[in-house]
Amino acid sequence: MTHHLKQLTSIPSPTGMTEQIMRYCDNLLRVKGVPTMMTNKGGLIATIQGRNPENERVITAHLDTLGAMVKEVKDDGKLALSLIGGFTWNSIEGEYCEIHTASDGTYTGTILMQQSSVHVYKESGEKKRDSINMVVRLDEMVHSKQDVQKLGIEVGDFVSFAPRYEESKTGFIKSRHLDDKASAAVLLHMIEEIVDANIEIPYTTHFYFSNNEEIGYGANSSIPETVREFIAVDMGAVGDGQTSTEYDVSICAKDSSGPYHLGLRHHFTSLAKQNDINYQIDIYPYYGSDASAVMKAGSDVKHALVGPGIDASHAYERTHTDSLIYTYQLLMAYIQSELIP
Repeated sequence: MTHHLKQLTSIPSPTGMTEQIMRYCDNLLRVKGVPTMMTNKGGLIATIQGRNPENERVITAHLDTLGAMVKEVKDDGKLALSLIGGFTWNSIEGEYCEIHTASDGTYTGTILMQQSSVHVYKESGEKKRDSINMVVRLDEMVHSKQDVQKLGIEVGDFVSFAPRYEESKTGFIKSRHLDDKASAAVLLHMIEEIVDANIEIPYTTHFYFSNNEEIGYGANSSIPETVREFIAVDMGAVGDGQTSTEYDVSICAKDSSGPYHLGLRHHFTSLAKQNDINYQIDIYPYYGSDASAVMKAGSDVKHALVGPGIDASHAYERTHTDSLIYTYQLLMAYIQSELIP
């Protein structure tokens, strides 16, 4: 799983620019002989047949990440940004980034305050971190708007953030975009294990890798009418007042969209207890998932949300390999279990 995670985080995929990572996952799955299809919106669905083709399941994780777009090319050659996804400006201050042009050029830079130098700007630390004061300093010899435009950089170009992926000897994984590439890595490993071990599952299951979750409408379409249960695998938010930790699998009872299906939540907790899987039940106050999005879209399914605990969500995130393992174990137990009544 960590091998998959490192590879996934190395591929830039801010929402709206996910073709490369979808092709990467599609190739991985096709090598395993797993049938796939691409949705019109750019999501990837891999299907494993079960004994019962009349009742189906969906398990989803999203591959799109936070990012930005070029909002303006300034007269001094710096770039102003428009954010993609729900995060704060201060969480990306000092971050390295890449600018992806329409002509397939890629340039590097750093996101920082226009007034960064404390030797020049007396109130540098007090200035508001916002779209006015935060800019991209390009690693190019540019001094004007015209210099930047000659590189092919223009308004609407995507900006991705450096992941800075690291694994510690103590099992911690630090990286941007663990939301939700950690979950996607779990699903890729699940599929490999099911295929390699020739595990028979009771119901046909669609593994849906979505690409618009960070803006609210990821895996909310292309759901067959025969799907009975829809499981989103996404991060458990760690922080004050939360039960989720970096070492357990988190089972969500409620988020800002409302409660998740009670029967499915009880089913997951029962499976965790039966299999000695460390878990936490949690409520996320400022959160929405692909499972909540599919309910808003009108799908007649039972929905649930589980996933690895992630610290510092939408910033420089961290989890532990234990959390990945417990998430994997819980989902493997689930996929071999019966549908709930």
